[in-house]
Amino acid sequence: MSDSNGCVVFTNSRNRADFQLMRQFFKISINRICQFIVLPFVVPCKLEEWLVSRHAETVFHICTNFMALLPGLPGVFLRRAFYSLTLANCSLESHIGFGSLFSHRDATVGRHVYIGNYSMFGACHLGDHCLIGSRVSVLSGKALHLLDNNGMWTPFSPERMAKVVLHGNVWVGEGAIIMADVGEGSMVGAGSVVTSNIRSHIIVAGNPARFVRKLREEDD
Repeated sequence: MSDSNGCVVFTNSRNRADFQLMRQFFKISINRICQFIVLPFVVPCKLEEWLVSRHAETVFHICTNFMALLPGLPGVFLRRAFYSLTLANCSLESHIGFGSLFSHRDATVGRHVYIGNYSMFGACHLGDHCLIGSRVSVLSGKALHLLDNNGMWTPFSPERMAKVVLHGNVWVGEGAIIMADVGEGSMVGAGSVVTSNIRSHIIVAGNPARFVRKLREEDD
């Protein structure tokens, strides 16, 4: 390869690196601007949490329902900006689709998490690189209501919440309902109902979700 060609390759590589830096700077700037825009919604949520109780979520629910209905790409930026300031943790490198919302503050969203449209989340942890399809429900455990001495179902109580953990790189198909932990790299088939913990690197499907096959032959 001639020197001139080498110079062209070097210049092109440098231009690509400069473009990536500019793109990253632009994205960070937009995220910070969006965090500023959502402050009128964040402040009441924080006041409710600090002055009333961490488990008081009436104002939080009003704000999450409004944020869920923001359309298009601006809605994606504003939703994750809002949740980055109100949830236990939410990465600004995530995608939260239209109509999707979190019903409890005690939730965490990792980096590069993708959430489709109309999904619902309780107290949960979504690990890095999780892919969540549309109309998925991740509940706050599976024992939120109990029968009392009179045979009546008890109302919701924060003390009975259990944080459901989806470990890194989990893929959840459309319409699945998750009530237990899902191991790293596993896949939950569309429409499945997960009621017991799922180990890593397998596919499960059905109601209740059952083992289908391994994703890595080296796993037992």
